[in-house]
Amino acid sequence: MSEYTITYIKNEQPKEKPQSDQLSFGKYFTDHMFIQDYNPEKGWHNPRIVPYQALELDPAAMVFHYGQTVFEGLKAYRTERDKIQLFRPNKNMERLNRSNERMCIPAIDEEFAIDAIKHLVHIEQDWVPNAPGTSLYIRPFIISTEPYLGGVSFSYISIHRDFITSWCVL
Repeated sequence: MSEYTITYIKNEQPKEKPQSDQLSFGKYFTDHMFIQDYNPEKGWHNPRIVPYQALELDPAAMVFHYGQTVFEGLKAYRTERDKIQLFRPNKNMERLNRSNERMCIPAIDEEFAIDAIKHLVHIEQDWVPNAPGTSLYIRPFIISTEPYLGGVSFSYISIHRDFITSWCVL
């Protein structure tokens, strides 16, 4: 596993948590999100947990014009003893890397990604509902942020690109 230090910036204006009977998929978002950058010179770098916020993207970002993106979805839930668990995160990260390979996106360190998700869920533990049948949905995704329009060859996509990975929780 690569050695990373995750920077944490606390959200000083946390949102009010919804009641269990008000939960609706994709309607509520937690107070923080994970972001990590990539470029060919540094690889994956600058991992951080920051207040939930909009992403700023160049209108020419390759994600818009060439669809260079991948995503996964997994859940954190509470056990009967109120312990928070993730459902098969190793399988999700394996699938994410298979998708990365198909989309010419650099592989992530799966072990680090799982640790980062656990760190984020620990910070957001008050968002993990405890009503039966409920869970916190986690959406890891990676998008190409490099601004580029024009003829794209396989070698271009394989060699020159910038990406961010972000995990928001719903």
